[in-house]
Amino acid sequence: MQAIVTLTSDFGDADGYVGAMKGVILSCAPGLTLVDITHAVPRHDVAAAANALADAAPWFPAGTVHVAVVDPGVGGTRAAVVVAARGQLFVGPDNGIFDLVAPRPDAVYAIAEPDFHRAAVSATFHGRDVFAATAAQLALGVRPAAAGPATTLRGRLELAAGNRVVHVDRFGNLVTNIAGAAAGASVRIAGRAIAGVSRTYESVAVGELVAYVGSRGTIEIAVREGSAAELLGASRGTSVEIDVEVGTA
Repeated sequence: MQAIVTLTSDFGDADGYVGAMKGVILSCAPGLTLVDITHAVPRHDVAAAANALADAAPWFPAGTVHVAVVDPGVGGTRAAVVVAARGQLFVGPDNGIFDLVAPRPDAVYAIAEPDFHRAAVSATFHGRDVFAATAAQLALGVRPAAAGPATTLRGRLELAAGNRVVHVDRFGNLVTNIAGAAAGASVRIAGRAIAGVSRTYESVAVGELVAYVGSRGTIEIAVREGSAAELLGASRGTSVEIDVEVGTA
């Protein structure tokens, strides 16, 4: 099967940074498939990148290599790593970006060997010189253990404890960390109560709040054809209450 490498970053599309990464990868492994997950992650927002990976990566085939570069600490003390989890490989900074997609990784390796980065490494562009170069080696079939010594992930997302909003998508839908609940559950957020957990947006009228089990299997809160984030003034970290006992995802 043809190798697949995905790219996730906060680079946007106005500059040549994404193109430079692709050039490095394709120069080493010209036959592979490159997939952009997103380059519209808000600048320096590691948690948003972690959420993008959690949404997309599980749907790729085994053996896919995922490069994630939202790296405000580039060139500093944070490690550069290869993470093996769920039959896939993840390449990027050890800053919490893999917390959601690989909470219990099978293995983690520091990127230390010269073959896994370009000869000249810019202190401010590890995406091109370290992570893209590493992804190319992995896509060519080089074992991740060859990248460097085994290590553990030390970077962590700074997420408040308890039932909370963990992500706001571009529709203004509020994604929580609350595992899917029974239809009769009641959800409370920002002083508003939502009776019942619905199946679809059409369960309520246009402009009304609705709670439902989203595509991740967790409770989400939306406004039909509107923005729950705007209506409620809610954001990542906003507390959510539910009237039945459920686990957190």
